[in-house]
Amino acid sequence: MPDDAAEPEFSNDAEHQRYEWRVDGELAAIAEYDLRPGRIVFTHTEVDPRFEGRGIAGRLAKAALGDARARALEIVPQCPYIAEYIRRHPEALDDPSPPG
Repeated sequence: MPDDAAEPEFSNDAEHQRYEWRVDGELAAIAEYDLRPGRIVFTHTEVDPRFEGRGIAGRLAKAALGDARARALEIVPQCPYIAEYIRRHPEALDDPSPPG
């Protein structure tokens, strides 16, 4: 199992239309999206079961939303997890801070 102290890596895999969160080089979570002109539709978020319970999904959502806001994209949360994250953290739509 990866070390919890390992530095996480956030990235946008544009080719596969998904944000990725890696821990110690291992893919821990993804947030899939459909990029359309001027907007991003979040469709699915998933955490590898080996990494569940560490708050990774929330950190991934915050970073992905921050990246979308920094790119001035309209955010459409079709994914239930992203929609709930926004409901609980409405400031995520106002904060174009750097991801990570």
